[in-house]
Amino acid sequence: MLEIAVQKRIGDFNLDVAFEAPDGVTAIFGKSGSGKTTLVNAIAGLTRPDAGRIAVHEQVLFDQVARINISVAKRRVGYVFQDARLFPHMSVQRNLTYGGDHDAKRVIDMLGLGALLDRRPAGLSGGERQRVALGRALMCDPQILLMDEPLAALDAPRKAEILPYIARLRDETRVPIIYVSHDVSEVARLATTVVLLEAGRVAVAGPVGKVFSRPDVVPLLGTRAAGAVIETRVAGRLLDDDLTELKFSGGRLLMPGYLGELGQVLRLRIPAQDVILSREAPKGISALNVLPVTITDIVAGRGPGVAVGLRAGDDQLLARVTKRSAGRMELAVGMQIFAIIKATAVDPKDIGI
Repeated sequence: MLEIAVQKRIGDFNLDVAFEAPDGVTAIFGKSGSGKTTLVNAIAGLTRPDAGRIAVHEQVLFDQVARINISVAKRRVGYVFQDARLFPHMSVQRNLTYGGDHDAKRVIDMLGLGALLDRRPAGLSGGERQRVALGRALMCDPQILLMDEPLAALDAPRKAEILPYIARLRDETRVPIIYVSHDVSEVARLATTVVLLEAGRVAVAGPVGKVFSRPDVVPLLGTRAAGAVIETRVAGRLLDDDLTELKFSGGRLLMPGYLGELGQVLRLRIPAQDVILSREAPKGISALNVLPVTITDIVAGRGPGVAVGLRAGDDQLLARVTKRSAGRMELAVGMQIFAIIKATAVDPKDIGI
């Protein structure tokens, strides 16, 4: 369990953040200037809070009242930055073991670094360099791993290369991860918990599936980024049509391509702007996914849009429609309607383990 409470004033900016999070990936998400990096530096010990308490697995790193402030060197923090910051004159092997060689074989195997050990950073791709940076951070035997926009400098193919490795860290180690990002797809794929910051304050925090499906967070995420996150299970293939059948508590979804292995759990982010609502079961349409849902919330935005919360089985979905459409359909909380989702609406980058 992470216990984070940080108060820090820097010039005119005032950071006042408090939250708790379980093991896994805790994503710190917010616009530029919301306080993400200041918070991470406080956890690392690079910035001393004015007040607060920071504890990881019950070990207190900072407590202003108790006058505890563990030094950076003794905090056992692994820090991965936007750029890998590898030593150019050292081999991958020496870069990895620079801060220690804890669990070296397992780390090398987990991150697929065995074939790179004799090479130097100049001969690596951006994704390979970040994998080495991850390995170096893990080999120092950290009690917490901090990742500040680790994929921001990578292009789409390199991001796709490294995301599965970060997911493995989440699933195969007990090291809690603080993951700073402005990319909603990364957060949706990786995060266990998400903390949304706005102007130095926690706007909302909780499990990623619950937070991203809330209609009231649409203004914080942005209308294009808003969308629910659900966990599904690979249930079958429609080989002739090159489709994968995914099941979840609200029914089944058909998605293009060969996704995962049978029985594997996959995470899906379904953009709110790509969910169409109908009061009656639609007929004669091209969309393959039609789900019976119940309206749980209706939140009007500042502009012409309305965010509609939907319950599908035990899961929550999110739709965004115009105020005109919501009025014409007479949408109301508790109403049972249908959500229509095109198979091609979900971007491949929004599907992960």
